[in-house]
Amino acid sequence: MTTQTYKHVSWLWDETKAAELANDEVGLLVYRSNLLGADLRLTNYGGGNTSCKAPAQDPLSGKTVDVMWVKGSGGDLGTMTRSGLAALYLDRLHSLRQVYRGLEHEDEMVELFNHCIYDLASKAPSIDTPLHGFLPFRHIDHLHPDAAIAIAAAKDGQRITRELFGGTVGWVGWQRPGFDLGLQMLECLEENARQGIALRGIMLGSHGLFSWGDTAYDSYVNTLDIIEQCATYLAEQEGRSRPVFGGVKTPDTDATERQVRAAALAPVLRGRCSSQQKMIGHFSDDERVLQFVNSQDLARLAPLGTSCPDHFLRTKIAPLVLDPSQTDDTAYLDQAFEAYRSGYRQYYDTCRRPNSPAMRDPNPVVILVPGIGMFTFAKDKTTARLAAEYYTNAINVMRGAETVSEYTALPRQEAFDIEYWLLEEAKLQRLPKPKPLSGRVALVTGSAGGIGKAIARKFAEEGACVLLNDLNTERLEEAKAAFLKQFGKDAVAATTLNVTDASSIEAAMQAAALAFGGVDIVVNNAGISISQSLTDHSEENWDKLYDILVKGQFLVSQAGVRVMQKQGFGGDIVNIVSKNAVVAGPNNAGYGSAKAAQAHLTRLLAAELGPDRIRVNTVNPDAVIAGSNIWSGGWAEGRAKAYGITVEELPAYYAKRTLLNEIILPEDIANACFVFVGGMLNKSTGNALNVDGGVAMGFYR
Repeated sequence: MTTQTYKHVSWLWDETKAAELANDEVGLLVYRSNLLGADLRLTNYGGGNTSCKAPAQDPLSGKTVDVMWVKGSGGDLGTMTRSGLAALYLDRLHSLRQVYRGLEHEDEMVELFNHCIYDLASKAPSIDTPLHGFLPFRHIDHLHPDAAIAIAAAKDGQRITRELFGGTVGWVGWQRPGFDLGLQMLECLEENARQGIALRGIMLGSHGLFSWGDTAYDSYVNTLDIIEQCATYLAEQEGRSRPVFGGVKTPDTDATERQVRAAALAPVLRGRCSSQQKMIGHFSDDERVLQFVNSQDLARLAPLGTSCPDHFLRTKIAPLVLDPSQTDDTAYLDQAFEAYRSGYRQYYDTCRRPNSPAMRDPNPVVILVPGIGMFTFAKDKTTARLAAEYYTNAINVMRGAETVSEYTALPRQEAFDIEYWLLEEAKLQRLPKPKPLSGRVALVTGSAGGIGKAIARKFAEEGACVLLNDLNTERLEEAKAAFLKQFGKDAVAATTLNVTDASSIEAAMQAAALAFGGVDIVVNNAGISISQSLTDHSEENWDKLYDILVKGQFLVSQAGVRVMQKQGFGGDIVNIVSKNAVVAGPNNAGYGSAKAAQAHLTRLLAAELGPDRIRVNTVNPDAVIAGSNIWSGGWAEGRAKAYGITVEELPAYYAKRTLLNEIILPEDIANACFVFVGGMLNKSTGNALNVDGGVAMGFYR
């Protein structure tokens, strides 16, 4: 094993784990791929590809043949398993050279890869397949390391590569990945061999790095060594001739102040980025991001766009840069966004081919604001987060290239041909249909348990991002852990929330804005139940009921509406009230009248917020016992006493008094909430939906 100490990459090889795979070349390929994919300095999620070539038995002839296993289309190195690999007969892949018709017919070769497939259950081969297939090495890594691309994207990157590696790393100028690039790489290797030079890697101009080895371990070490050498060189040169990015133009601000400003701005930006479809946001004030957005060179470098294809596929051709002093000016923002959209349309019209797909959403994906940071917006949180990661890599590339030379982006036509590549369009068309709540953000108060948790889970299942919240921190952590396990980190955020405290509510709204860009759905669910006769009812309990149920609904709705109005595309408020809002019963003066106030507040807000396209509706549950907090604190005992039965008899009692003879569950309330917000009732507001099994006394008249 190597004894070299790395400063700029992570050494993750475990000899014990590797030894367990000693006779499994494909297993070692997966292991090596996962290690390389775990370090974002080497390649982003979904970026890069790796391969190995090994003998295998032909299932038809029984003969031993050479097979190449390579990362399949759309996979990710860090999480790849065997099922993510494409397996191809090597001789058949090589025979495709006989039918290759040149650059104008590149894309047709992808279909022909299917005639080379060895394992019929394997992943579809990617466009990079020939880049691995034509090189004669047993193990190959193709990555997009920031340090290597910084050199590859430098104006004189070819010279730097030759001098840095003494000619042992070759150079192939920019070309879109495909069959011809694979042939060029083979020619580069053979040309150097004719000169007596054994290459250990090839730098692809503006693109990335290819490196290799006789074994999985050798390839891993060689890859890290090359990247470490690139990174060390950049680090040694940084700051020698000029400050990083030309020095500071916009002074840094306090971290807390940045977060507050970002939270206030995110919904405004989200609304404008959602002019064609609702977007989810992501915010970053990473140190690397701030160094770039606050720099003298921002105005010069940002319009150039990125270089690596994997970067601008997810970030668009260039970001939108905003003047932080004018972000409160609606007219300025309108003009800035329209100028960006107009520029994107011009880029499309100028570069489009006769068979180009239709223009996609012209809104920016990346928005840079000096003094604050970077906002990214996409159809879901994962895509927005990845866009931020990719643009951060692009910043690293620009920083490195400017350190040793001058950064160069891809020509606009080349960039367009990647962004609107028919093969990429085909991938987009194969994506599953979005779920009903995709692109929407929900805040359900009291969502760490009972009805609130069921509503939040239902929304997440239907594609929404959810902000879990509760006063009980222990219960909140348990709910967060469960949701993260089920839905993943990009669908869930959590914060404590006291619905009677305006500052706590504002903090929760800020958390939603920073995590997802804003809020679209507010469900006022948090509540308590106190059952006392009029003569026994304390003033303290009366105030508590009205504070949590009525004041809480008012304050949370008020804060949510402010966010929705900033976004400008409407939204939903759903209030969890009760059949007690319309049904009079004994020992219920405080709770019942508070619920009636909640119900009428729903109608009042529906009447007021219609012009903002904010719908306000009510769900009236009854007797939801399972998992509900309202049954603690003596409520169950109080209701049982009022009806002259035991606590144990309550569920059956409530079911028997309904027309359907059904026990009501939290999931039933969640389904009712989804009916209001799921898209089928977009023209319904001020309505109430009873979910009580049928209580005739609770019918609306």
